[in-house]
Amino acid sequence: MGYSAEKLSEEKVFKDPVHRYVHVRDRVIWDLIGTREFQRLRRIRQLGTTFLTFHGAEHSRLNHSLGVYEIVRRIIDDFFAGRPEWDGQERLLSLCAALLHDLGHGPFSHSFEKVFDLDHEHFTRQIILGDTEVNRVLSKVDTLFPKMVAEVIAKTYENKLVVSLISSQIDADRMDYLQRDAYFTGVSYGHFDMERILRVMRPREDQVVIKHSGMHAVEDYIMSRYQMYWQVYFHPVTRSAEVILTKILHRAKRLYESGYQFKHEPRHFYSLFAGDVSLEDYLKMDESMMLYYFQMWEEESDPILSDLCDRFVNRKLFKYTEFHPSNDQMNKLMELNSLFKKAGIDPEYYLVVDSSSDLPYDFYRPGEEEERLPIHLLKNNGDIRELSRESEIVDAISGKRRTDHKLYFPEDLLREGPSKRNIKRQIRKLLELE
Repeated sequence: MGYSAEKLSEEKVFKDPVHRYVHVRDRVIWDLIGTREFQRLRRIRQLGTTFLTFHGAEHSRLNHSLGVYEIVRRIIDDFFAGRPEWDGQERLLSLCAALLHDLGHGPFSHSFEKVFDLDHEHFTRQIILGDTEVNRVLSKVDTLFPKMVAEVIAKTYENKLVVSLISSQIDADRMDYLQRDAYFTGVSYGHFDMERILRVMRPREDQVVIKHSGMHAVEDYIMSRYQMYWQVYFHPVTRSAEVILTKILHRAKRLYESGYQFKHEPRHFYSLFAGDVSLEDYLKMDESMMLYYFQMWEEESDPILSDLCDRFVNRKLFKYTEFHPSNDQMNKLMELNSLFKKAGIDPEYYLVVDSSSDLPYDFYRPGEEEERLPIHLLKNNGDIRELSRESEIVDAISGKRRTDHKLYFPEDLLREGPSKRNIKRQIRKLLELE
């Protein structure tokens, strides 16, 4: 029996608050879980700065990755096995791709990527294909196996059915993070009937389809996703923390480039600041490392870096007001910029417009950016219909992008004190704080 077919002598289980248990029988999966690159995901939060809004949101990328693996395992072993449209030879590939799909995420993922112009998918590929423990495990299956896993995650693998299990508008990735994030944040929005959805999933040549009788469960899932984005993922307090985090990284990078002498040298950031990040440097960077630096930088002599780090570490977040990018609002923003400078408050770091945008569901629009493979329903007569053509609820939100704009600022610095009293009063009036 080859390595790819090897089973553990006894099934291993992880107790899980969402799926009750995560089951592992395959030696390859067990070995991948034990690699240093996968274990690093314990030190990367699934929801970034959301723990500063919802105190329970401390769960990690590792929790989520195990959950996605378990959903894919159940789909394949419990519902697809034996069906002529499903090739059992793709089982291990699907499980490995599900387990490793988030492997390249960095600390506080999206803010971190934006500041340093990085792409976690690029690092996922590097980890899978490079000189890593993960690569050595995958290569024991077959020398081409790491490349196949990387292609599934990158959505370039030839069998689109396998890709759709972890990357589509109704995939194992979304089904896990909605329920997991709802559980750990304590909200009710992300809950839907996953058991029903799994039971009505059917494999087809290029994607998973849903039996028409399961349409209402899918409607519930889509609305759950919509609510989670606006009530949790785009929560304005979470965005405030992200704004401060982003500004900390920008400030540290600028100080480094200007020759500033740090009291505590940011040596783990050197390659990031230089824009030449090796895989080894990247893998050393996790959220515990970043928080360590933020605590050290609270003592820096640069007042902006010190203040921003104090705000992030001790949760002294910016306040916000609604902002609509109209001509009037843009003129107000320019006036506020000028007044902030007069008050001795740098608007580059302390007056920030932040935007959130989401498209809850869309049907296939060839040639458009981020083409979305639609959810298809399988009717009793064998016909396949796109979901929004059958569901009035989904049709009502299809293709409708919602965008929200907020203006963030430090209200505590705008309180009237002995200095700049009149200027601060003007600022507060423009921000409608009085």
